[in-house]
Amino acid sequence: MKRSEFIRNSLLTVGAITTGSGITSAFAADQVSAVAADQTFHMDYAPHQGMFEQHAGKSFLDQIQFMYDKGFRSIEDNGYLNRAVEEQEKIGKLLAKLGMRMGVFVVDGGDNWKTSLTTGKKEFKDKFVETCKKSVEAAKRCNAKWLTVVPGFYERNLPYGNQFANVIDAMRAGAEIFEPHGLIMVLETLSDTPELFLQKTNETYAVCKAVQSPSCKILYDIYHMQRTEGDLIKTIDRCWDEIAYVQIGDNPGRKEPGTGEINYKNLFKHLHKKGYKGVMGMEHGNSKPGKEGELALISAYREADSFL
Repeated sequence: MKRSEFIRNSLLTVGAITTGSGITSAFAADQVSAVAADQTFHMDYAPHQGMFEQHAGKSFLDQIQFMYDKGFRSIEDNGYLNRAVEEQEKIGKLLAKLGMRMGVFVVDGGDNWKTSLTTGKKEFKDKFVETCKKSVEAAKRCNAKWLTVVPGFYERNLPYGNQFANVIDAMRAGAEIFEPHGLIMVLETLSDTPELFLQKTNETYAVCKAVQSPSCKILYDIYHMQRTEGDLIKTIDRCWDEIAYVQIGDNPGRKEPGTGEINYKNLFKHLHKKGYKGVMGMEHGNSKPGKEGELALISAYREADSFL
């Protein structure tokens, strides 16, 4: 049943109850809002641990259940790789039971390789390859598909072309590991510091084109890209064939949609029209504390998702 039909039928049902029992129209409206609020979204938004802790408690498993109950159908867990195997398996089993997807987790081998893949040094590439292999096994436990990779910082002692070649070499090595398993490493372009090697989407696009693998694609983080380049919709269109994953955060503040300058309703509508079926990672904080803030976050996504 279509969401519009569901809401219309709910209105008719509540209206009948109101007429028959004298329940106030305000109560009926509240009931309809509650029914509609927990339906799945048009896009597949993915919360992360701690985002609904005030409602669900500290257990990540309980938080995942709460996310599902509120209409979300995916999660993100950047630190998943460093969780105990037993915990990874529990998360995977719960996601499978609920029919939810795992979004990205970070191929995290420590700061040494994150800051050094541009150098071309063997020890850093070896560490990256080792972490990729470890990530394959972790991904199997939760049926993950996408894994975040950050090539790292500029190496000031090398020309840009040499650094670019070193990054391509490392990414090809990662792709060779992931490709047989149908996994996709998504390269994230960040705005945290101008020292990072990948600053803009076109640079990441060039890396992916050079690697030439279905396992090396772009993670398009809307928050970061608003800060470094803007022109979001045009940039998405230019690089669309290499974008495999999207993350969300308004700017300034890196909070939920509607708290900053980005027109998220238009962006979500644009992505929907382009046929995007992937996960939309909610990589941001809550603008307000406590349960009120968690409800405000859900409401913000309902509003931004109401583009149809």
